[in-house]
Amino acid sequence: MNSEFTFSLKSIRFDEDYHPATNTRATTNFANLARGAHRQENLRNALTMINNRFNALADWDNPDSDRYGLALDIISVEIAGGADAFPLIEILKTTIIDHHRNTRIDGIAGNNFSSYVRDYDFSVLLPTLKKRAPDAALPDTFGDLHGKLFQCFVNAPIYRDTFAKAPVICLSASSSRTYQRTDNWHPILGVEYRQDAPSLTDQYFAKMGLRVRFFMPKGSVAPLAFYCAGDVLGDYSNLELIGTISTMETFQKIYRPEIYNANAAAGKVYQPSLTHRDYATTQITYDRDERSRLGIAQGKFAEEHFIKPNQFTLAQWSAAQSF
Repeated sequence: MNSEFTFSLKSIRFDEDYHPATNTRATTNFANLARGAHRQENLRNALTMINNRFNALADWDNPDSDRYGLALDIISVEIAGGADAFPLIEILKTTIIDHHRNTRIDGIAGNNFSSYVRDYDFSVLLPTLKKRAPDAALPDTFGDLHGKLFQCFVNAPIYRDTFAKAPVICLSASSSRTYQRTDNWHPILGVEYRQDAPSLTDQYFAKMGLRVRFFMPKGSVAPLAFYCAGDVLGDYSNLELIGTISTMETFQKIYRPEIYNANAAAGKVYQPSLTHRDYATTQITYDRDERSRLGIAQGKFAEEHFIKPNQFTLAQWSAAQSF
């Protein structure tokens, strides 16, 4: 692999007939739902939840709560230098379908985010560093390579030619942080929360050029983390934001029901907990332990096929970047 990187994109529709491609990361939200005996029921139920949530939030000129549907496309990004190519990241692109006007409206790119290099950092490198020096702070360079690769991608012509706006990544709030409700309120994103200190994920995503804000939309029970390079309140339309909320809140209800399907909403001071017992389950099968195991396996895959073979080139390239 040489130091001049190029990117290529592949797209596959995420619907009830979705089957993961052979190079799709096995830990992604969509791949988890599409495995096992109940795969099609899982997918159908998840998509129904997404569309219902979208229409509940987009309730103007929508008396029967059926005006909108959401089409989801999985975007797989490969990085290449010379003859070598590696599956770098996967994101999700939303498209809003207005059934009343028979139109399609571009939604936000990003939403879900998965990365082999992030799996390496958190499932291989981080445990190794902690084992060597349990009480030591992480080196300042932790996450540098991943952050620069991501910023290189979103600044590349292929991203700008494919997507109209910068990505927004929507994740769960951290169970290691405490959140305080503020007086700031947005008509779609809802009430804003502020955390007591940045999490490791926040610091990691900051190296990707993304800043985080936490909002609890109307009808939600816990704040979501919105990572964005620009202004998440000003750069995106109401429908674009609703597409991201309805998609990612649905995933969180499936994967973290203790937080996002709790029977009581977050109060003025809130600390998420995965040991919370008062929550409802969805009718969707999901194996959280399997996902953790696969994260380690895919981190080792990245180490073997990308990090180690290109160690010198990647170090040189990363040092030369000034994002």
